Amino acid sequence: MATTTTRLTIEDFERLPDEMAEGHELVDGELIDVSGNTPNHNSIRDLLIALLLLFVRERRLGTVIGEQEYDFNGNAHGPDVSFFGVEKQPLLQRDKRVQKFVPDLAIEIASASDTFNSLLRKKERYRSCGTREVWIISLETREVLVYSDRGDRILRADAELASELIPGFQILVKLLFETMG
Repeated sequence: MATTTTRLTIEDFERLPDEMAEGHELVDGELIDVSGNTPNHNSIRDLLIALLLLFVRERRLGTVIGEQEYDFNGNAHGPDVSFFGVEKQPLLQRDKRVQKFVPDLAIEIASASDTFNSLLRKKERYRSCGTREVWIISLETREVLVYSDRGDRILRADAELASELIPGFQILVKLLFETMG
């Protein structure tokens, strides 16, 4: 006897009660647990949000938001931090869990539960759906992997982390990790 599995759509995910959707992403029709961030993870996320938010708002460059889910070709992913420019601001639906556009910059901070391959698959999905730049931050190696049209690079210690998407913003990689102790 064959069994069939019902795959969820973005619309199904949108209708889930908050307690079922919170801490999950929708990947290939299935809910995937993404909860359980550590204080190290959260402190880097919060630092980036604080720095980027102030910088972007002062210059009216767009929107910075944490843990916002976007529709990546039928998959709902919520990068730890995301940025989108002013041209996408009218697309923001404030009453929806999943936005029907993708951010210009997606930042993922690797968690203990992430595998390198899963992060690379996520990065590929982001990029193939139109996200112009992806940063993957490794707590373990204290590196930032940057993927963009300008090429891929690995940044360490005294390297400056910057993006053409947010002109003028920069931070030394080592400063991201100062709160980790």
